[in-house]
Amino acid sequence: MEEKRERFERLAEKRVTDVIHKLRLIGNLANKNNYDYTDEHVKQILDTLDLELRSLKGRFKEESSSEQYSFSFKKNR
Repeated sequence: MEEKRERFERLAEKRVTDVIHKLRLIGNLANKNNYDYTDEHVKQILDTLDLELRSLKGRFKEESSSEQYSFSFKKNR
């Protein structure tokens, strides 16, 4: 039993650290001196991240989840 917990803790620490790093990199995209984007771009990014976080919370609560593995901008119609 403790072996599983140790493996969980080791992997969780690495993966959460990796996600924090990636979120900070996404945050760097907010620099208007380097990038041009619209409020709609920001909304799509944040909505996607919110959806994935809700899905993650559901998995720990043993609820079903929808899995989305990639992100792409929706084209304006």
